[in-house]
Amino acid sequence: MGRTFAGARLRRLREDRGLSQAALARLLELSPSYLNQLEHDARPLTVPVLLRLTEAFGVDAGYFAPPDTARLTAELRDSLGEELAAGRVTPGDLDELATRLPAVARLLMDLGRSRRAVADQLAILAGDRGPAADTARTPHEQVREFFYRRQNYVHELDLSAEELARSIGLRRGGVRTVLAERLAAGHGVRLATGGERLHEYDPRTRVLRLSDRLRPGQQAFRMATQLAYLEHDALLGELAAQDSPEGSTAWSLTRIGLANHFAAALVLPYTVFHAEAEAARYDIEHLADHFGVGYETVCHRLSTLQRPRLRGVPFSFVRVDRAGNVSKRQSATDFHFSRTGGTCPLWNVYEAFAAPGRVHVQVAAMPDGRRYLWTARAVTRSPGGWGRPGKTFAIGLGCELRHAARLVYSAGLDLGDEGAATPIGLGCKVCERPACPQRAAPAIGRPLAVDEHTSTFVPYPVRVERADQFPL
Repeated sequence: MGRTFAGARLRRLREDRGLSQAALARLLELSPSYLNQLEHDARPLTVPVLLRLTEAFGVDAGYFAPPDTARLTAELRDSLGEELAAGRVTPGDLDELATRLPAVARLLMDLGRSRRAVADQLAILAGDRGPAADTARTPHEQVREFFYRRQNYVHELDLSAEELARSIGLRRGGVRTVLAERLAAGHGVRLATGGERLHEYDPRTRVLRLSDRLRPGQQAFRMATQLAYLEHDALLGELAAQDSPEGSTAWSLTRIGLANHFAAALVLPYTVFHAEAEAARYDIEHLADHFGVGYETVCHRLSTLQRPRLRGVPFSFVRVDRAGNVSKRQSATDFHFSRTGGTCPLWNVYEAFAAPGRVHVQVAAMPDGRRYLWTARAVTRSPGGWGRPGKTFAIGLGCELRHAARLVYSAGLDLGDEGAATPIGLGCKVCERPACPQRAAPAIGRPLAVDEHTSTFVPYPVRVERADQFPL
């Protein structure tokens, strides 16, 4: 075991239980001075003390593991870009805050968001709808953060869905039939087809109408979503209210997201899906064929496999269009999707549009040195009929390189060759790579080197110590 310092987490756990230092010291059979040193990171946790703590508080030993703060640090840099640019804080300050006081870091971000929201409202009332208003969080962004903070896994719903799948005898190849029987026998819901909408439920007539353009797997997913509302309506509302006021737009959208989470967990029960994913080395196309669902559905479900003691590979999931708009993003990892300045054009999710239907694989390196294995594939949805525009998206699924050997997509790759990784960033405005030739905007807080008599391959060269030196 390495040297583990967990003073802030130990102190918070003690305070949450209403214990004084002296009382906890007696419980752990330690001297008060020794416990004080542990809480102030003057001494590391030892194995015997760690075992006593897990037994006394009933927590997993992982609670005291060194925190993985890359995502929190990236969020701080994204949120406090103006303060960084003004020199009020340094990147080192934010790193230390995220490592030592993560709860304070999250509170600081929440306060910053509240301040910006108030400023935006005042600007709108004053008739100013300029760039400041663009930073306000939309209800959809609030929903993303709900799942982001929970690592895209909702334990209560996932367990309930798996238990329901077990009790009604859900089986591969007969999902729609079993779900239809549950809707009819358990709730008096009748199925119908047709109509202009993908699905529509009428609570008065108890008719669930499904579009005949939906594939069988999509129909099953809509049926499972309706079961979430019928069987766990109160739980959906309680969970959504943890982050948003009841009745608000964000609350309603969170309920939809939770119902979809339940549906995926019902159609693809955790234990069965996890076992097949491990056996197939996370082959997305195999899993889609095996369970009779779409490529995007499999990717989304893979990004939720974070059940304690039965975790899958922690994935990040993203869906983008040709213009670079991100319409879905969830993460069970510390990969941070920037909210400022778009995403990186060197990311392979954009390459996927050039060859639809083929899975593209990329080893990508972030500015902080972390490397990820990303898969990307373009998918197209057509509403049917000549001349009717459809939808084309690129679906990306990525994990840290330390997990890559568990994936079939790592075959033939030299994962140890750091130079083979494609350097990408969080988005041009917050990216720390000054020499990137693909940069579309100058980085926040980095002074530019402007010279009328010189040009470079770098679109926005950064000023360095000598006026004639550029970081090429």
